[in-house]
Amino acid sequence: MFVKFLRNNIYASIVFLFFRLYLGWEWLTAGWSKINGDFDASGYLKGAVGKATGEHPAVQTWWANFLEGFAIPNVELFNFLVAWGEFLVGLALLLGIFTTFAALMGIIMNFAFLLSGTTSTNPQMVILTIFILVAGANAGKIGLDYYVIPFVRNLFKRNRTVDTSYIEK
Repeated sequence: MFVKFLRNNIYASIVFLFFRLYLGWEWLTAGWSKINGDFDASGYLKGAVGKATGEHPAVQTWWANFLEGFAIPNVELFNFLVAWGEFLVGLALLLGIFTTFAALMGIIMNFAFLLSGTTSTNPQMVILTIFILVAGANAGKIGLDYYVIPFVRNLFKRNRTVDTSYIEK
């Protein structure tokens, strides 16, 4: 019943508008500052690997191995992905376009930051994003998704033809 409310109710979509605007602004400004600054994730990644030691490590060994074996050697790729990922997720959430996909990408980044031992605003962003993901299309109803999602659905319906000539009659 609660999920139905989140997915269909107009009042819920108004609440999601505020969730989206908050999350979108957080992501957009974080990404924009990285795009326009001298962002380099190597120190952050090395710090996360350092948090994987001790009696009560903040970073799991498997995640530290991923960071050490893949992320740090490819830090330039991660510099690009984090900065532009944050900016584009923020822009999409602010505009309400492809909202659930943007929220999914945002929560993946939140979990990557959490797995790296950073708390900050990530837990509250995860909680708000979960509601947006559960709400699905209703979360972007007051936004460009109101126009874009029906257009995309119709586009796929028009291009989807089924060949039934192989079925014996």
